Amino acid sequence: MDRILIVDDDRSIRELLSMHLEERGFGVVSAATGAEGFRLAEENPPAAIVLDMRLPDASGIDLIPELKKRAGEAPVLMITAHHDMATTILAMKAGAFDYIHKPIDIQAFDVALDRALEVRRLSKGADYLSVEPNRPFKMDDIVGTSAAMQQLFKDVGRVAASRATVLIQGESGTGKELIARVIHSYSAAQKPFIAINCSAIVDTLLESELFGHEKGAFTGAVQAKPGKFELAEDGSIFLDEIGELSQNLQAKLLRVLQEREVERVGGVRRIPIKARILAATNRDLHEEVEADRFREDLYQRLKVVTLSLPPLRDRPEDVPLLVEHLLVKINQRLHKNLRRVPREVIEKLQRRPWPGNVRELENVLTRAAVLSQGDMLLEEYLVETQRPVSSPVRPLPPATPEQMPTLDEVEREHVLRVWSLTKGHKGRTCQILGISRPTLERKLKKYGIYAESE
Repeated sequence: MDRILIVDDDRSIRELLSMHLEERGFGVVSAATGAEGFRLAEENPPAAIVLDMRLPDASGIDLIPELKKRAGEAPVLMITAHHDMATTILAMKAGAFDYIHKPIDIQAFDVALDRALEVRRLSKGADYLSVEPNRPFKMDDIVGTSAAMQQLFKDVGRVAASRATVLIQGESGTGKELIARVIHSYSAAQKPFIAINCSAIVDTLLESELFGHEKGAFTGAVQAKPGKFELAEDGSIFLDEIGELSQNLQAKLLRVLQEREVERVGGVRRIPIKARILAATNRDLHEEVEADRFREDLYQRLKVVTLSLPPLRDRPEDVPLLVEHLLVKINQRLHKNLRRVPREVIEKLQRRPWPGNVRELENVLTRAAVLSQGDMLLEEYLVETQRPVSSPVRPLPPATPEQMPTLDEVEREHVLRVWSLTKGHKGRTCQILGISRPTLERKLKKYGIYAESE
């Protein structure tokens, strides 16, 4: 029989809760002061503690850490007549499991107590994933025991032994930049690693970022600036989301790869480059070539060695190891002490589709870590990332060949529909269309949508 300790100076509250809890089959002891509560908690540790905010000899918030320590980390339900934000925040920060207002809603109280006891039951169980809190975390660690990941490790080892150009393919969130950094660390660790996201910078600035510019090359170029290829020296340059490059920049990058030289914007001098090229994309570049959106000659130059990263949904056996690995990182970053994850929670994580892959898993675990208390990761905080729900696709009516729209016309109509739906909000438009900001800018310009929306 679980035993509940009530610490409250209000006799009527003690009697009311004692009667209710005894009717539910719990054993109950009560105290009117903090000192008496300490004594009872230490003599016979309870399964849970109901603690008043204000006591004659102390503040309930100040008592929480010591009470939990003496009661074997029993969950504490704080009760109070105060409804202000500050005391709620302070109580939860001090380690209260829940915060219940007076007059007490017995139904809400029962729900909170049952949740607290269930968490305690899980924490006392032996069937959980154990996380070593003090294990050092290395930023370039990649974990996985699946056959796909073991093969990837072998391929990375072979690639690291050479200076060949590498194309890393994989869905968003699979860890393409991490793989690039590992390749670099095992081949040229003491040399520069320069990363640039090709989708995050508009074309006019990206050329200058990649190749540098001379003084006076354009408005605002008050001094010469070396590009990323120069800064990488004989290290590595990582071109992320290379599938987003415009045709113009694709041609210039091809020339760099062919001649191993760059020419700064506004300059005439050719500068030799020695950096190793590592490129990544979440697009299928072969399909992009077939659709004339990516140069085939550049594709051939980039895919000297191709590494394909498997999505997380295809390797559920790696989820437990990833959870342990990521929690070490999260514990250090958030100063938490999460050491246990129930097996049933792990199994549910393994069944999720994870469209955002490892990055999504890390975000979900981080949110759960922030909200969880103690050393147990709670399932109730493992909320999936919200995504816009797509409407069902309706079949098109029959049409003659002459009536069929071109691909550009279909794309223009769809972009315009989404643009109107978001009322010209570029961020939401990019999210719905699944494209980057520079790609959206190009499509808006191509289809003259700015003029129609202004």
